[in-house]
Amino acid sequence: MSQVLSSAGRQSTFGPHIGDVVPALGGRLAVRAHGGRDDLFLQCQQALRTNSPMAQDTPTVFVVDDDVSVRESLKLLISFAGWRPETFASAQEFLARPRALAPSCLVLEVSLPDLNGLEVQERVAAERVEMPVIFITGNGDIPMTVKAMKAGALEFMTKPFDQEELMSAIRSGLEQSHAALAQNAKIQALRTRYASLTFREREVMALVVSGLLNKQIGLKLGISEITVKAHRGKVMQKMQADSLADLVKAAERLRPTPRVRMRAVVEAANNAEGVR
Repeated sequence: MSQVLSSAGRQSTFGPHIGDVVPALGGRLAVRAHGGRDDLFLQCQQALRTNSPMAQDTPTVFVVDDDVSVRESLKLLISFAGWRPETFASAQEFLARPRALAPSCLVLEVSLPDLNGLEVQERVAAERVEMPVIFITGNGDIPMTVKAMKAGALEFMTKPFDQEELMSAIRSGLEQSHAALAQNAKIQALRTRYASLTFREREVMALVVSGLLNKQIGLKLGISEITVKAHRGKVMQKMQADSLADLVKAAERLRPTPRVRMRAVVEAANNAEGVR
């Protein structure tokens, strides 16, 4: 397995010069010996130019590092892997970038000139929950690593790092991001369906998922049982729920409760379904 080298061709805390990294067999990247640097640079540039345009939903890998050689080398690695690279020299520059709509991952240097990498991680966790963070650093220590991992970092790598290990971590991060975005899309669709309910339908839904029967709901709201059934039918249709258990699960996603409580409510809903 190859390691990221400096432009001088030795292992260091810096990334490879863009002319050191060239396509290898099997579509991977390898660090080659020096000689013909200009030719290698042209080969890399030509390979990138001949790649097909990336789709809008192509996963994006963000790189924040104040070392230009690291940014250049990682940009090349990421491009050859088929992902969209975006590089930034500072944390503020990255944070000013609008939120990505496609799966994404952040490769982040801990020691930055403006904000500390751990501070950036905190911002990302609060504002971009679908974006896993991979730390890279040349000056890491055990307490820093522990703090980053406890805060949810996907990986913490010390330079020089193995490029295949980094690519594996990025791949895992993008898979997590894709799953998080898919889950978020489901929640947004659920909220849209809930917003289509009338005020009375929301009242009925709340009482239905609490386990009350139609007759009990009618008495509580001062309406007939037939009217309750009509509202209940509309709720099931608008919420796209095939059963009472489905409706309860939808309500739990809209208003999270402890898992034990949710399990009890679902069981109660299933029991009430059989009684109706």
